[in-house]
Amino acid sequence: MEDGKMKMEIPTNVTIKGILGILMASIDEDKKERLISLGMGDPTAFSCFTTTDIAQNAVVQTLESHKFNGYSPTVGLPQTRKAISEYLSTSLPYKLSSDDVYVTAGCTQAIEVAISILARPNANILVPKPGFPIYELCAAFRNVEIRHFDLIPDKGWEVDLDSVDRLIDHNTVAMVIINPGNPCGNVYSYQHLKKIAETAKRHEILIVADEVYGHLAFGENPFVPMGVFGSMVPVITLGSLSKRWIVPGWRLGWFVTTDPKGIFKNSKNVERLKKYFDICGGPATFIEAAVPHILENTEEVFFTRTLGILKQSSDLCFKKIKEIPCLTCPTKPQGAMSVMVKLNVSLLKDISDDVDFCFKLAKEESVILLPGLTVGLKNWVRITFAAEPSSLEEALNRVKSFYQRHSH
Repeated sequence: MEDGKMKMEIPTNVTIKGILGILMASIDEDKKERLISLGMGDPTAFSCFTTTDIAQNAVVQTLESHKFNGYSPTVGLPQTRKAISEYLSTSLPYKLSSDDVYVTAGCTQAIEVAISILARPNANILVPKPGFPIYELCAAFRNVEIRHFDLIPDKGWEVDLDSVDRLIDHNTVAMVIINPGNPCGNVYSYQHLKKIAETAKRHEILIVADEVYGHLAFGENPFVPMGVFGSMVPVITLGSLSKRWIVPGWRLGWFVTTDPKGIFKNSKNVERLKKYFDICGGPATFIEAAVPHILENTEEVFFTRTLGILKQSSDLCFKKIKEIPCLTCPTKPQGAMSVMVKLNVSLLKDISDDVDFCFKLAKEESVILLPGLTVGLKNWVRITFAAEPSSLEEALNRVKSFYQRHSH
């Protein structure tokens, strides 16, 4: 209370959408026609990325049936929970049940639920740096301390498990693993994920596995869900239709207890989850009702096509970055839709840091990249390669011209 008035602390965390909005606003109106944004992980902005007719027709059918215009159960429709449990179980050494699944309004809400359920006085959660800033924002609203462990650029952005060991104390409740990686484009091997699970088990904390980019792997390592190690350590799996089906605007995600030994999934936590979902607004009922048909009937050729485009565009991105002396990509992208590149400001005569670089680039070239500071790494830049190859090439050619103009 201050002067008899309630004072609310506003989290100071910068969001990706917030910084991209400011970058967009900095571009002169007459230059916006030539705008190319490689800042947002929304592939629908480019015509080469479209969802499958199976998904679209499923939504049309549920909408036209007039059966799904009312409220759904707060934890999700029974048939939707069942379909998601079966879909995820195909990659696990055990079977999930419908009761393990809670349907959310996109993966962002699943993150918010995870932070809220894990919150307690003095709790801290470990998150990767670089990472996804929504975790910090949600934690700030729940008074949960966030501690950052390092990812190692030269080792495919693997988790620095020594830094994890140093950060953990008796108030640590969980660590977050994002795989395939946003913002780095990494895909972890089975062996590395096992080491992460062993570390969490040793410290008796659970793992929040952010797998919103699940199965979007096109490099050497296949996608391995963290839930594979659910018998070793309790795992909360977060995911959605958004990226694999290219429908981020449908806001259909899931929060899943991949915990076959029931360490986290005890009666008290299950009851807390159900009550928490009673105050959450989930996805539209007709979208939710379409999920069983989408998961069961989407053909492999659709996924193969998407991976082919991502592989092509990531290769092009990696090649073009090599032509820009002030940018260095330590690891070729292996999955997801973005990559982190190191910015060498010493090669530029009038650029102070990554934020300055991105603002001047937007102003002069109408190209939007995300400052690395937004995701935890100063003087790095995140580039989203999920774009039309011709647009990606044009954008990176403009970045090269920008470098040549500002170089010593």
